[in-house]
Order: sequence, then structure tokens, then C-alpha cells
Amino acid sequence: MHDLKSLETERLRLRPLLAKDAEVIEQLLNDRTLASHTESIDFPYPKGEALRWIDRNCDRWQIGEAYVLAICQKEAERLIGTVELIANKQHHRAELSYWIGPDFWNQGYATEAATCLVSYGFKELGFARITSQHFAKNPASGRVLEKIGMSFEGTRKGHIRKWNQFEDVHIYGLLAQDFLDKSG
Repeated sequence: MHDLKSLETERLRLRPLLAKDAEVIEQLLNDRTLASHTESIDFPYPKGEALRWIDRNCDRWQIGEAYVLAICQKEAERLIGTVELIANKQHHRAELSYWIGPDFWNQGYATEAATCLVSYGFKELGFARITSQHFAKNPASGRVLEKIGMSFEGTRKGHIRKWNQFEDVHIYGLLAQDFLDKSG
């Protein structure tokens, strides 16, 4: 079990989700382009779903199943997205995922948040491996994963069905030892 905690980067504060975040999350996620790049975000985003999602993830943190944090700009304390690690305790690994509101794309926020949480996952949570995946049609997400040190491991053709279309998915991974050797 791990206490909920906040993490900081140069420009960001990654903090536990709060019930008051639900309205902002629903506004940010109610974007067709953002939803089209994700496996689990619906469009239109259902009213009330963000609060249910926040409640589920607070419980999952307490039992060490998932570590989901709000990505907030430090200066304005404005929520701009989320980043998470979903744990697989049996194999000492986790899967990284994230989303950023479209108004904040191409500013390095996803890379900054992902780097911070991956570091926490290896150094504090003791994962041996962290993986991630993205739709092949979203190469920007692949660039984020490469910037944080992940290696491309392959493509799963037609792996996810999104809006009645089968999407190819690119798989990435990183071992703790490789990350720790590079980051010190």
C-alpha cells in the first residue's frame, strides 16, 4: 500500500485526483480528436463519469493497483491532463498511459509528466519494467515514449476496436535497470 502523494517537475505538479477535478476533466475529455487517440475515452464524454472514475482510482491507489495523477501547471494550478501507471504486481511491471487536453498539446507536458511518473514507478514503487502503447495513427505519442527512454517493441495489427474500426497499436517498453543507468 502506498500513500497518495504529489510529485513535481520544473513546470508541473502531479497530484492525486480530487472530486472537484471532475468538471474540468469532463470539459477536457469532451473532444473528439483527443478521444479518437485513446482506447478508453468515449465521445461525447458521459456526464458524471469523471467523478466515478476519480473515486475508482483513489481506491485503486490505496491497494497498489493503479497510480493515477492529475497533471497540473504549477503556476496556475490548472489541470491539463492525467498520467497513470497500472500495476501488474505478479510480474513487477506497470503500464503507463496519459492524456493531455488539446489546448496543451505540443508543449512537452506529456513528456515531462510521463518522465516523472516513470521515475517514481522505478525508484519508489520498485517496478522492474514499464510498458506503454499508442494507436499507430498517433505518432506524437510514440515520440513522447521515445523521449522518456522507451524502446519500440512491435506492432499489434488491428489490436483495438475503436468506434467500429480496428486500430494498429505500437508497443513500447523500458526496463528499470536501463532507466536507472541513464538517469543515475
